[in-house]
Amino acid sequence: MADNTENQRSLRPLVRLMPYIARYRYRVWIAVFFLLLAAATTLSLPVAVRRVIDKGFSASDPQLVNSYFAVLIGIAAILGIASACRYYFVIWLGERIVADIRKDVFANVTNLSADFFDTARSGEIVSRLTADTTQIKSAVGATASVALRNILLGFGALAMMVYTAPKLSMIVIAAIPLIVLPIIAFGRAVRRRSRAAQDSLAEATAFATEAIGAVRTMQAYSNGKTVRSRFSGAVDFAFDAARKAIHTRAFLTGFAIFLIFSSVVAVLWIGANDVMSGTMTPGTLSQFLLYAVFAAGALGALSEVWGELSQAAGSAERLMELRATVPTIQPPHKAAELQTPVKGEITFHSVDFAYPTRSKTPTLENLTLSVKAGETVAIVGPSGAGKSTVFAMLLRFYDPQAGTVMLDGTDIRTLDPDALRSQIALVPQDTTIFAASASDNISYGTPGAKTADILSAARSANADSFIEALPQGYDTVLGERGVTLSGGQRQRLAIARAILKDAPVLLLDEATSALDAESEKLVQDALDRLMEGRTTLIIAHRLSTILKADRILVMDGGRIVEEGTHKNLIRKNGIYAGLAKLQFGENA
Repeated sequence: MADNTENQRSLRPLVRLMPYIARYRYRVWIAVFFLLLAAATTLSLPVAVRRVIDKGFSASDPQLVNSYFAVLIGIAAILGIASACRYYFVIWLGERIVADIRKDVFANVTNLSADFFDTARSGEIVSRLTADTTQIKSAVGATASVALRNILLGFGALAMMVYTAPKLSMIVIAAIPLIVLPIIAFGRAVRRRSRAAQDSLAEATAFATEAIGAVRTMQAYSNGKTVRSRFSGAVDFAFDAARKAIHTRAFLTGFAIFLIFSSVVAVLWIGANDVMSGTMTPGTLSQFLLYAVFAAGALGALSEVWGELSQAAGSAERLMELRATVPTIQPPHKAAELQTPVKGEITFHSVDFAYPTRSKTPTLENLTLSVKAGETVAIVGPSGAGKSTVFAMLLRFYDPQAGTVMLDGTDIRTLDPDALRSQIALVPQDTTIFAASASDNISYGTPGAKTADILSAARSANADSFIEALPQGYDTVLGERGVTLSGGQRQRLAIARAILKDAPVLLLDEATSALDAESEKLVQDALDRLMEGRTTLIIAHRLSTILKADRILVMDGGRIVEEGTHKNLIRKNGIYAGLAKLQFGENA
């Protein structure tokens, strides 16, 4: 059933590119003008050739022959200029349209909700943005131009053939369905197989992206041979899928050319007999033959073009699927506005939530909590208790299945997600460092930040000293994901980023985990300064970092099971007391 649907669609996905083409309609019309001019000029050549043969040669008039050849040179000059202009405008359109598609698809991807990325592979997305757009660029540019040119030449040549020799034309026209129908049928097979090849290539690209991103882990575990073997297998599978598509296209091309030129030879044989019998002049036969060659060449080229357009249709389908994906987290039609200044009061009321990929396993159940403005609240508990999910809900990466999450008494679902997130600063456990300068990494999320503010944030985060020691200081480009920096240095950059954002709500997710004692002290000092005057939620496994918290919430099974200060919770002798005993010993 899927295959039948695929076949019926044919080149329909390319229609979805029309809004992009329509943006540049004036350039399209200019390209069409030069396309028509080139086609008309080409179709005028056989008429001039017939006149040279029938009038110039028969009259033995050198001056007449010279004048005809001068006209032919003029026609060639016009054809050259028209073809050059057609090429420029068509290729420009291809480049411009693909650039627009890339921007739109990437913009949509960056706006998609977290649940999309729970299952999507970044390598496949990159493949669609690169390999598929390149295929479309070829189709919208050169291939579309060749297709239109050959359609015009084909129909124009057929019309002139009918005008020149109706009897011979009927023979050619009768053979056209025998040529065109197989081209269409095989073109659909090419498209289906090209889609499979592109999907396979995307799989290989996704695997390569993942492997390169974890190259140190791969080498540390001496797993290079296995990774190379898997990638080789994926590439070979993609090649095999591409080979099948190429095989179909090659057969289609050969079959079409054989039928086309066989019909031309048959017509030429009949025409030669007419010339010998005196019912047709040699010039007329030459004119007809040239038009037949034009028509045959146009149909032969269209057989190849159809295959390329079929490939592009597969690419367009994949890209437009990505472009049309709608984020599940949408800003409301009329967003509410927070009162300024934002205080930072946080409330969860009877919140139930399960991740879309694990819809039958609740992560939060009837969660209710309240955090006052300026209060520091720590959240602890065993792995899987739902601690990080609280942060995800507050940032509105997901919406709850039941209950409400509020900021300053306003349901966050009534707020624009960007407006909400602008009031929250996050220092994650796994800090993201971009392959940009140290200065750009600190100002990420605060576009246009002044240099003085960046330097001040770095000093407050205890990051100034190690940044100044870098080869170009704040202008030093850090390696991808900050692989050249220590864990403590990455954390301090993240803290500087949060300080510069200066948001009223601060989320600290295991911000000091896995740090040595010296790095932890530097990071903790920076955090203490960052938390001043802000509503702060802290997720921590290392209990020594939350002893100063105003309150500690203990989560288990998606619920808050204990609440209080460190001393109060120790006296309760519950889950928290057990965790403290493991970390602090009997003196907890």
